Amino acid sequence: MRKALIVGIDHYEHIGNLSGCVNDAHSVKAMLDRHADGSVNFGTKIVVGTGPGDIVTRAELKDAVRELFADDSEVGLFYFAGHGYIESTGGYLCAGDCKTGDDGLPLSDIMSIANDSPARNKIIVLDSCYSGALGDSHTNKQIAEIAEGVTILTASTKGQYAAEANGGGLFTGLLVDALGGAAANLVGEVTPGSVYAHVDQSLGSWSRQRPVFKTNVKTFVSLRKVQPPLPLADLQRITEFFPEPGYEYQLSPDYEPEHPSADPSKTPILAILQKYNRINLAVPVGTTHPYHAAIESKTMKLTALGEHYRRLVAADLL
Repeated sequence: MRKALIVGIDHYEHIGNLSGCVNDAHSVKAMLDRHADGSVNFGTKIVVGTGPGDIVTRAELKDAVRELFADDSEVGLFYFAGHGYIESTGGYLCAGDCKTGDDGLPLSDIMSIANDSPARNKIIVLDSCYSGALGDSHTNKQIAEIAEGVTILTASTKGQYAAEANGGGLFTGLLVDALGGAAANLVGEVTPGSVYAHVDQSLGSWSRQRPVFKTNVKTFVSLRKVQPPLPLADLQRITEFFPEPGYEYQLSPDYEPEHPSADPSKTPILAILQKYNRINLAVPVGTTHPYHAAIESKTMKLTALGEHYRRLVAADLL
């Protein structure tokens, strides 16, 4: 069982309204509901505050977080888009009925609920100002107190605002891109770590907003599956073509389908090696393209990334 609680709050009774959080919540829900092939992914619950008749109260928000993390699901994922607040005693998520900020839901409460949860994987994603304070120790702000199985991904550090762009959160826009496939690995899986890497790289070195990633897991869980750039069956043949580290696969003109001496048993191999080349798993030696390597009877070798996947296949990990 994979559960996701998705919260977006635009309307606030006593503090300034926002305009893109509800749309962001729906965008995240659309990504998490199903994998790219249409199969069911998360069972999602969405809570949004859109206007005076649709207030998300602090009590409602806390109860929803408790319900999310109450059972032993495979994954419990909490996403929040809305106002955040911080003071010397800690950070808060602002519910729709907040007046001062410190009457919101304390980040420490969210952390306690997640840390105590029997769920195997607890993932908390916050697109709110100052959200990087989540998980900080009460006694030592340089230490994170995160139980095993917990992963935190936030839009900004504990001292930064979370910027908006194109009518929504800058961070959530990149999150949605990542879930859509921009952060997928070669088997089509998007993990919390790859999402963070995508967001961090996309913001660039000079951005005034930096995402925060904290985790205490043995292995990353997949957040979503997309169409991989290479069929798994083709990827698993990597040890057939490159049986050991540093091995160079010898080509010849009969691998090229347009050559007069084309061998039907060899041309499919060149097609797979060309796929490897396109996704930086293998490169021709002494020339620029697999076609020329075949015509000139040269070899191909694995890149560092290719060697990584060769080891995974050899160890029956793919």
